[in-house]
Amino acid sequence: MTVAALQDLELTRDYNVPVDRLWQAVTQPDQIVQWFGPEGVDIDSCIMDFTKTGPWMCDMVGKESGDHFKVSGQITHVRPPVKAEGSVGFTWAWHGPDGKRGPESHVIFEVTSNGDKARFRLIHRELENAEMAQEHSRGWLSTLTKLDAFLSA
Repeated sequence: MTVAALQDLELTRDYNVPVDRLWQAVTQPDQIVQWFGPEGVDIDSCIMDFTKTGPWMCDMVGKESGDHFKVSGQITHVRPPVKAEGSVGFTWAWHGPDGKRGPESHVIFEVTSNGDKARFRLIHRELENAEMAQEHSRGWLSTLTKLDAFLSA
């Protein structure tokens, strides 16, 4: 029996905003809910305060399908930007139709200075397999499109 290796993915974006502005967008509860989740879903309920450690959860609803998608985890670390570099890490697991959490992986949002811009690096580690990494890559790219629009508004 062959066991598939865990997969990681990393996405990087530069924004024409100060580091503190980007940090607020990716950690403040009232700002996260404005861009979090792929295009085509609405946030039904969300407890996401990435300014402190502890539990988080988000329930999303497909705009066309009405399907619910619940994801949750624990915020494992919060390091606000010091010398223009900060990060927040959290565990990540989708819930199945029965409400049980599936396999857990780990996400890190890094915010750093990149000249006069702010750089956002999203790292998603320990995904089950290449297929899950591809699915999450599509979801995160769509989510980052929403973050792009949020920060340019």
